[in-house]
Amino acid sequence: MKAIVITKPGAPEVLQLRKVEEPQVKDDEVLIRVHATALNRADTLQRLGSYSPPPGASPYPGLECSGTIESVGNSVSRWKVGDQVCALLSGGGYAEKVAVPVGQILPIPAGISLKDAAAFPEVACTVWSTVFMMGRLSPGESFLIHGGSSGIGTFAIQMAKHQGVRVFVTAGNEEKLAACKELGADVCINYKTEDFVARVKAETDGKGADVILDCIGAPYLQKNLDSLNFDGRLCIIGLMGGANAEIKLSSLLPKRLTVLGAALRPRSKENKAVVVAEVEKIVWPAIEAGKVKPVIYKYLPLSQAAEAHSLMESSNHIGKILLVT
Repeated sequence: MKAIVITKPGAPEVLQLRKVEEPQVKDDEVLIRVHATALNRADTLQRLGSYSPPPGASPYPGLECSGTIESVGNSVSRWKVGDQVCALLSGGGYAEKVAVPVGQILPIPAGISLKDAAAFPEVACTVWSTVFMMGRLSPGESFLIHGGSSGIGTFAIQMAKHQGVRVFVTAGNEEKLAACKELGADVCINYKTEDFVARVKAETDGKGADVILDCIGAPYLQKNLDSLNFDGRLCIIGLMGGANAEIKLSSLLPKRLTVLGAALRPRSKENKAVVVAEVEKIVWPAIEAGKVKPVIYKYLPLSQAAEAHSLMESSNHIGKILLVT
């Protein structure tokens, strides 16, 4: 089969389509012939050499895919050869075939094409596990999403609105803010021209947000804490702005704040299976009802993975970038 190989750590050009060995399928896995995969920031970090795959995972990038089951392991009962599915991966999506633990496989939601289904597993599992399972975001609460026009952001806006939440977003230009508004965001903040702390406070009668989803890290840490309501929860899922920060611990105590860190890829397959089961039970019906739609910026062939990475790193996109085999 062919796969995108990271020939050495570096710029997007190090991504090369090469002939490689097919993955071996374990008893509790299925082999998927990949139809499409989607980019995630973690893929660019892996390409740079700063985010290695977990032990035993595929060396190739790609944390989600859609496709058709080509073979099943001996202990697999739910799925059969020929089933069309999508899946959460620990790696290997940028390939023609990938072996996946059975607990990380999802059916294609009704009304969604096989190609577009590749846009859902990673964002759905990340947002549901972090914001809802860990962060306990509840109907009637307020929720601030940094990077509202990203793949994670566009999904989180829709899912939160479906759950009856008031949604705030930050983004860097008017086009991105308009896209967030179109998806249902209630308050859209241009972080380049506005102080998001002041705006969130002003829009909540001085209270602040109940939950914040942050991918920036260090430079936003204190600002995020200052933006939270009493009993607020800060969910950190990325460190795009840096990993080291100093905070005033005195800002945590009076408001009973919680800071949560989460990464999906390093979780055990047992842990991922719990998340995937909840996503299928709670998120999939929202997708099938049309309450959450795939937001896809561009489709590119797998052979143009380097171009796709350049596009992601430009941050000019809104929603997901897909690679099609």
